Amino acid sequence: MRNIKITIQYDGSRYKGWQRLGNNTNTIQHKLEKTLSEILREDIELIASGRTDAGVHAENQVANFFTNSNISIEKLLDFCYRSLPQDIVVKKVEEVEESFHSRFNVSQKVYTYKIHNSKIHDVFNGKYTYHVKEKLDIEKMKEAAEFFIGEHDFKSFTALKSKKKSTVRKIYSIDFKISGENIDIIFTGNGFLYKMVRILAATLIEVGLGKFPPADVKRIINEKNRSLASDTAPAHGLFLTNVIY
Repeated sequence: MRNIKITIQYDGSRYKGWQRLGNNTNTIQHKLEKTLSEILREDIELIASGRTDAGVHAENQVANFFTNSNISIEKLLDFCYRSLPQDIVVKKVEEVEESFHSRFNVSQKVYTYKIHNSKIHDVFNGKYTYHVKEKLDIEKMKEAAEFFIGEHDFKSFTALKSKKKSTVRKIYSIDFKISGENIDIIFTGNGFLYKMVRILAATLIEVGLGKFPPADVKRIINEKNRSLASDTAPAHGLFLTNVIY
């Protein structure tokens, strides 16, 4: 039995997210499993580093699966490239140790939220950036972001309904990359809760718009009340940038 690790890039615009959904075939996982099963002539089940929501993109999603096939890595990569739709690309295929697990072995994840901050929207990049018309105060956003750094209970910043799952996560850094009117907010942490990055991004945007001061972020964290944080930023601005093992 071989354990195969794949690194995937995808445009999530027309999909219902990563996770397979019953009879719904319009998910990234379904498309990949169907293609791999046809190539390898056996039922393939993918284990991903984590789920991405409907409309969210990935530059380097990671998944692994087990197979009895002796197909070469090179041929499998080539077959995937020729068989998958154009908005899903398997970038890399590796044979790894049997103990490797795409989700349990993750040490850090990196997400990037992309904003186009201009009075006029960008026709070409609008599909992959959130258009904010009003001028954002980046310095205030950076000040607010500092309150998120470290280990906290992020109950105020998730759409997770389960009361059994821990809402404690650790954020190592939040970096801002500015290029003209384009702003990338890069979140690095040991893991992120359901819709957490999009809620964090929306909160920083509201601080940047002057809707509340940066220091309020600390209070919102401590209150552990979802209603106090901002709404969820649109999915199309979010990218799973990297998964670190």
